[in-house]
Amino acid sequence: MQKVVITFIGLVLFSVHHTHSQNLSKDKLGSIHNENVVWKSFPAFPSNVKLATLVGEPNKNEPFIVRVKVPEGEIIMPHKHPEDRIYTVISGVFYIGIGENYDESQLNAYPPGTVLTLPGGTPHFHCAKSGEYITQVYAIGPLGLSYINIEDDPRKNK
Repeated sequence: MQKVVITFIGLVLFSVHHTHSQNLSKDKLGSIHNENVVWKSFPAFPSNVKLATLVGEPNKNEPFIVRVKVPEGEIIMPHKHPEDRIYTVISGVFYIGIGENYDESQLNAYPPGTVLTLPGGTPHFHCAKSGEYITQVYAIGPLGLSYINIEDDPRKNK
């Protein structure tokens, strides 16, 4: 079991390291305009879901900000993160449910501008039920993501 956990942490850190920080430092004034955000695939998400690292390095023990873009109809199955997270809905409607099993009836809708807090270790799931959405996530790394059901993890077949 310990070897599996170490391998998983290594995969997450490798994935995060290659998520393309856009070189904004938390230590000096900087900016990224919305049209200049660089979106890339993230191995822990389905291939249509994109991630952009805006500030910091999520693989380090430091504050970071990422954005997640989820296309219409995409579901991110139940998972959890070790770090506490603060989500801000940038665009679209963010549907999130709490629990270890995907249940569409448990989804709550949050419109643009909504800020949500999610304590570390909370099992949850997402769905782009009414169109594409973009959320911005603030947390203190290192970023982690583990699926409740290992069969739902896109990294499983890579």
